[in-house]
Amino acid sequence: MSVVLVTGGTGILGMRLVPLLRERGHEVRVLSRRAGAGTHVGDLKTGEGVDAAAAGAELVVHAASDVRQRGRSDVQQTRHLLPAVRDARHVVYVSIVGVDEIPLGYYRRKLLCEHAIATSGVPHTIQRATQFHTLLEQWLRRAEWLPLAPVPPDLRLQPVAPAEVAQRIAALLDGEPVGRAPDYGGPEVLTSRSIVDTWRARRGGPRWVVGLTLPGAVARAVREGRATCPDHTDGRETWAQFVAGLG
Repeated sequence: MSVVLVTGGTGILGMRLVPLLRERGHEVRVLSRRAGAGTHVGDLKTGEGVDAAAAGAELVVHAASDVRQRGRSDVQQTRHLLPAVRDARHVVYVSIVGVDEIPLGYYRRKLLCEHAIATSGVPHTIQRATQFHTLLEQWLRRAEWLPLAPVPPDLRLQPVAPAEVAQRIAALLDGEPVGRAPDYGGPEVLTSRSIVDTWRARRGGPRWVVGLTLPGAVARAVREGRATCPDHTDGRETWAQFVAGLG
């Protein structure tokens, strides 16, 4: 049994990862700014409480991200975490496929976090994954009530189940640090239009869809498949299966 510190343990990935780690016999510490949400209270933005939470932790999963602010504090959070976990024997960082090829501000910050970890001297593994089913679900639940939804038809995505990514992270954590792990993607590469069509067939909305070609370098990179890893179709649950299972 090892002591594992998880940042982002109350998020979409973390809530699936923490039970897996406990099932594997680990003592899991979950860092959260809110008392009662995790096992330890601490703020990665300021560094307050991080040393205490990390003391004695042999393994670390860094999955925290300031998504609501597009990752504006992610680099700062990572820099506050790294000194606190300098004695850990394995730090796993969860990143995103395409952070080095898609010129999105959030992705650039994730890439800076990768660099900070890679040059920190801590034994580490960086795992990039493709888009979670649940992220697409959030977008589409908002759009399905619209009478007419503009949809870029030709973006290429590779949605994956967060539970399966959690399984990969748990397995990596128990192994030796490998630096950069192979990318982890869903079982199929889909166009944005096919993703929406599958949603509409099951959910009924949005009632009408109009194609909208997005301009700019970010959209071009996604159309070119830079957010996918077709050589790594590791996931098992398809987008259609995920949608069919929704209440």
